[in-house]
Amino acid sequence: MVSVTPSAAPRPRGQRTPSLNLPLDKVGFIILKAREYDVKESDGDPDEGSNAIDDGQTDVLMDKQDDPVREELLGAIRALNEDERLRLVALAWVGRGTYSKEEWREAIETARSEHSRRTAEYLLGMPLLGDYLEDGLAAFDEGIVDDSDTREGLNAEDDPLGNMKDRPPRQ
Repeated sequence: MVSVTPSAAPRPRGQRTPSLNLPLDKVGFIILKAREYDVKESDGDPDEGSNAIDDGQTDVLMDKQDDPVREELLGAIRALNEDERLRLVALAWVGRGTYSKEEWREAIETARSEHSRRTAEYLLGMPLLGDYLEDGLAAFDEGIVDDSDTREGLNAEDDPLGNMKDRPPRQ
């Protein structure tokens, strides 16, 4: 399960911060699916007839037209309303560095004029979409956390956080 972690950083008074206005739970889901989709490889052997078990189940990593991850990702993007889809394109552009957070409104208007049709297909054609969206969220002091990840993390000093059961003693 993915949860959203808004930043509690104070904002300067009098400075109007651009509003993301995107459902962060849906953006988090799109990021995860985009990363699953990004690891796909082109179908190097489209006519292979061997047993999937003999191939080590590697066909799962092949990019095929009827790929369920692709369909799920397209569906998640298309389920957003038009304004949210355009904001998603703008968010990817902010994460990619094409626009800054301060240019948010301009990024949305450019997305509206250039990508209001076939938005989902445009986004799927963007390499590293998941990373760009996450970097875009970071520009807005937002982020996603995978609640199912129970691995031990590190704090700012690279010391273990101590959340791992049965961890070996430190030397």
